[in-house]
Amino acid sequence: MTSPDWNGAIERARMHAPFLAKAMENQPQLTAILASGDGKRALEAAKGAGDGIEDVGVALRREKQALALALAIGDLAGAFPLLTVTGELSDFADRALDRAIADAIRRRAPDSQPAGFLALALGKHGAGELNFSSDIDPILLYDPETLPRRERDDPGEAAQRVARTLVETMAKVTDEGYVFRVDLRLRPASEVSPLAISIDAAMTHYESSALAWERAAFIRARACAGDIAAGEAFLAAIRPFIWRRSLDFGAIAEIGRLTAQIRSNYKGERDVGPGFDLKRGRGGIREVEFYAQTHQLIHGGRHPEIRLKGTRATLDALAQAQLISQDDANVLGEAYDRLRTIEHRLQMVADQQTHSLPADPAALDAIARLDGLPDSAALVDELAAITGRVGERYDALVEASPGSAPADKPAFPVESDALSGKLAELGFSDPEAFAERIAGWRSGKLRALRSDAARTAFEAIQPDLLIAFANSPGPERALGRWEQLLANLPSAINLFHLLEARPALLELLARVLSLAPPLADELARRADLLDPLIDASAFELPGDVDSLVRDFSRPEPDDEYEDILDRVRRKVGELRFALGVQLIEGSTDPLAVSAALARIAEAAIVVLADAAIAEFEKTHGRIAGSELVILGLGRMGGGALTHASDLDLVFLFTGSHDAESDGRRPLGATLYFNRLSQRVTAALSVPTAEGALYEVDTRLRPSGEQGPPAGSFESFERYQNEQAWTWEHMALTRARPLYGSDEARAALQGIVTEVLTGTRDAGKLRADVLEMRATMAEHKPPKGPLDAKLARGGLVDLEFLVHYLQLREGKGLTHDLGEAVRALAAEGLLPDSLIAAHDVMTSLLVAARLLAPDAQIPPPAARAVLAKACGCGDWEMVLPNLEAARSDVANAWSEAFGEILEVTS
Repeated sequence: MTSPDWNGAIERARMHAPFLAKAMENQPQLTAILASGDGKRALEAAKGAGDGIEDVGVALRREKQALALALAIGDLAGAFPLLTVTGELSDFADRALDRAIADAIRRRAPDSQPAGFLALALGKHGAGELNFSSDIDPILLYDPETLPRRERDDPGEAAQRVARTLVETMAKVTDEGYVFRVDLRLRPASEVSPLAISIDAAMTHYESSALAWERAAFIRARACAGDIAAGEAFLAAIRPFIWRRSLDFGAIAEIGRLTAQIRSNYKGERDVGPGFDLKRGRGGIREVEFYAQTHQLIHGGRHPEIRLKGTRATLDALAQAQLISQDDANVLGEAYDRLRTIEHRLQMVADQQTHSLPADPAALDAIARLDGLPDSAALVDELAAITGRVGERYDALVEASPGSAPADKPAFPVESDALSGKLAELGFSDPEAFAERIAGWRSGKLRALRSDAARTAFEAIQPDLLIAFANSPGPERALGRWEQLLANLPSAINLFHLLEARPALLELLARVLSLAPPLADELARRADLLDPLIDASAFELPGDVDSLVRDFSRPEPDDEYEDILDRVRRKVGELRFALGVQLIEGSTDPLAVSAALARIAEAAIVVLADAAIAEFEKTHGRIAGSELVILGLGRMGGGALTHASDLDLVFLFTGSHDAESDGRRPLGATLYFNRLSQRVTAALSVPTAEGALYEVDTRLRPSGEQGPPAGSFESFERYQNEQAWTWEHMALTRARPLYGSDEARAALQGIVTEVLTGTRDAGKLRADVLEMRATMAEHKPPKGPLDAKLARGGLVDLEFLVHYLQLREGKGLTHDLGEAVRALAAEGLLPDSLIAAHDVMTSLLVAARLLAPDAQIPPPAARAVLAKACGCGDWEMVLPNLEAARSDVANAWSEAFGEILEVTS
C-alpha cells in the first residue's frame, strides 16, 4: 500500500477542481493541516468549524465547507478510503438534520425540549453512502401527542412549520453556501401529502397501500435524526412490510419492470466516453445497487443476515449466504467502489450533483488527472471495462426478473369447449371433464381465484402449468391435487407470481403433486414451501446439528417466545419439504435423508427447549445444581427418521428431589421439571400459526403413562436396574442423550451403558424377546406389500434380533441400527448379508413414507421413482430385493433363536 500523497492531492485539486481551489483559498489553516499530512487532525478541525456560532444554519454551512475540503483532499491523497468519505458525509447529514429539527422546534416553542419529530434516512443517506455532492431524501414524521407547539397550534400545522423551517435551514443557498439539498418526494403520496406526516398515517400507508418501489426504498431506511427512539419503533412496526417471509414475486416483478424501464428510458450516451452517466448508464452505480437490493427483496425475509444497508456489505453478505457467487460479489463490489470514487471526482470540480463524464474533452482530461491518471483515454478504458463487467451481470438479473420483458406464451383458450381440445392434445385422459373443472375455477368456486388480479396472475402461468402437468408422471393426479391446493389456500396470487418467475418450479411442482401425497398435503397447507427451492442449496443436505441450531436460533428483532416457535416450525417445514423433494427427484440417498431428518429434529429440540426453559424461568426461576436432560429413543435416538416419524423422548433431570426453584413462583424440583417437560413437549408439538411440528411420544419413560413426565437421574437409574422390563432395555439400546450440558449427557450415557452391559439371564431374555415379537405381530400386522417395517423378516424383526444380541453379548452397543448390524457382523454374531438387508429395507421405508404412505403398490409413475430411491434399476427389482432382505433376516432369526420365521409375500 502506497503512502498518502497529500501535497500531490492539493496540487491536483488546485489545478483541476475550481471548487476545491476556492475552498483552500478560503480555509488556509485547514489547508495547512492537510498539507502537513495529518488527516485525523484535519477532520477534527473541520468538524469544529461551526463551533461557537449561534446561528445553526451558518454553523452547519461552515462545517460542511470544511468537511468537504478535508474529505476531498484526504480522498485524493489516498488517505481516506471510500467508506470513510461516504460515512463521514452521512454522519454529518445526521448531525445537521438533528440540529435543524431541534432548531426548528425551538423557534416555534422556545422553552421546549425537542421531541415528537423525526427524520428517516433513505437511499444513500440511509446506507451511510452519501457522495460528495449528494442531496438527501428523508421522510419526516411526527407524533401529534408529543410534538412541542404553541397552545393555539394544530399539531399538523405545527409539524409543517417545523418541516419548512428545517428544509430552509438545510437547503437554502446563502453567502455561506448550503448544507444539503433536501428532496422530500419519497414520502407517502408526495404529490398530495404534507411535508411531514403523522406516524399513524404513515403506518397505515405502509401497511395497506404502499407500492413495491417504496418497499425497496425502505431496505436502506434508518432513523437518523430527531426522536430516534420513535423512528426505530416505527421501522420495527413496518418490518413485515419491508421483509416478507414469503417470496413476494409480485413486488419483485414490479422491481423487474422498473429496472428494465430505467434502462429503456435512459437517453444518455450508451457507450463509455464523454457524456456517459456513471450512475444511470449501463453497468453503472445504480445497476450495482439494484442488483444487491433485488436479491435482498427476494431473500431478505428468510435471511436476516442480508438485511444490511451498505451496498458493498450487502454483496458480501449475499455471497456468504451463497445467494450469489463470491466472484460476482467481488466484481460488483470492486466496480462499485471505483465508480463511486470517480463520481466523487466529477462532483469535486464544482460541487455539483453530476454523474456524467464531461462532454468537453479538456474537462474530461482534467477529471482523469484529478484522479491521478495520465489522461482521459486511460479513464475511459478503465470505466469501459468496469461497466462491461457490471452490465453483464445486471443483464442476467434483468432477464431473470419476472415482468422485465414480455414472454411468448402459448395461446390457451379460456372457454371449456375450446380448452378441452388443448387438453386432449396434451394427452389428458378425460379432457372434457378437466376442461369443465378448470373453467369452473374462475366462476368464484375457488376463493384463491376470485379477484381480478389473481385470475390475471393465474392466466399468465396456466399454459406452462398444464403442459407441466401433462408431462408429469401422473397428469390427472397432479391436476386434481393442484385443485385441492387452490381450494385450501385463502390467497394464491403470490404462488402464481413465484411460478411465473421461476418456470423450472412448474415441472417440480407437477412431480410433487403427482408422486408424493404427503408433500402435496403439506403444500396445500403452506404454498410458501416452494419458496426455498429457488436456491440451489435446497437440493443439498442440511449441515450438522450445531449449524442447524445456529440457523434456527437466528433472532429477529423483538422476538417473542411465540415468534421462536413459529420460526422453528417454518424452517423445519421447509427443510423437511426440501428433503422430500430430493427423495422424489432421486438426487439423495434415502439413508442420508433419514439421518438429515434426525439432525433437523435434534436441532429443533435444542432450540425449542432453550426457548421454553427461558420462558419458564421468567416465572419459576432456576434450581441451582439441576438441569433438564432429554433422552431420545426409537428412530429419534437412532438418528434415522422418516417423514412420518414421531419423536420418542424421555425427560430427566439432574440434582436432588428436595431442591426448590428461586423464581417469584418457586416450585419443588419434581413439580418444576414435570411442568417444564410439559412446556418443552408443547413447544415441540402444539400447532401455531405456522402449523404443527412433531408428534411427541413420552410413553417410553419409566412406568410409561403411569409415571411422572420427568424423572431424576437417580430414579431413572434405579428403575432401569430394579424394575424395567426386557422391552424397556431393548428400547434403551437406541437411547441417545439429545439435550443438556455435556457433563449431564455424558453422565446419562454412562447410566445407559451400565444398564445395557449388566448381567442377565440369556434364557429369560430369549423368551421375553420371542413373546414380545409374537404379541406385536398379532396386534400390528403389515399394512401392505411394501411394509418393510412390520412384515415378518422386516425391520422390526431385525431390530429385535439386533437388540437381543446386544443385550445378550454386551457388544455392538450403538444407537445407530445400521452401525449396530455392522458391529455385530464384525463380531461374527450376524451374517454380513444383514448389512445390505438393513440398508435395502430402511431405504424402502424412508422413500415409501412419501411415495406409498399406505404401503400398497403405488401407481406406475411412483414405482419408477421408488425403485430409483431404493437403488434398483427398475420396479421389477424392488419386491424381489425386499423379499431377499426379509429372507436374510429370517435366516439369521432362525440361527439366533432356533425358531423358524415364516416370510410370506
